[in-house]
Amino acid sequence: MKKVAALLALALAAFALVACGDDDDSDTTSAGDNGAATTTESGGGEKAGGGGEKAGGGGAESLEFEADPSGALAYTTTEASTKAGNVTVEFNNPQAVPHDVAIEEASGKTIGQTEIVTDGSDSTSVDLKPGKYTFYCSVPGHREAGMEGTLTAG
Repeated sequence: MKKVAALLALALAAFALVACGDDDDSDTTSAGDNGAATTTESGGGEKAGGGGEKAGGGGAESLEFEADPSGALAYTTTEASTKAGNVTVEFNNPQAVPHDVAIEEASGKTIGQTEIVTDGSDSTSVDLKPGKYTFYCSVPGHREAGMEGTLTAG
């Protein structure tokens, strides 16, 4: 009986997290029609939070990632593209499960990574040269479960 009650409580908590949805009033879009993450150009300072050292000057590229709001070990996209250069990586995790987003070069070296967050967001800046990168969640077991994708900088 205790197992049934615990399972019911867990199911209700998961439902409540999903029902909350995304109340972000941002004007940017994190996934295009094809499901790929998109970039936006920012004049700097238009998004609140995330740390003052990460706010940029005019014309900076912004790349947005989001953990799957349904609770799956996945991002909302497995492909992303952006311009080469200094890019602000913005990550939103609407889950109670901890996640982050890390960017890895073809050599396997991690060149940028957000903080691991639950029910929140973080951002970081990376300098991308033209080419292909891998983005992934660094929480043990998450990448192996499929929480990764391809990032192309051009």
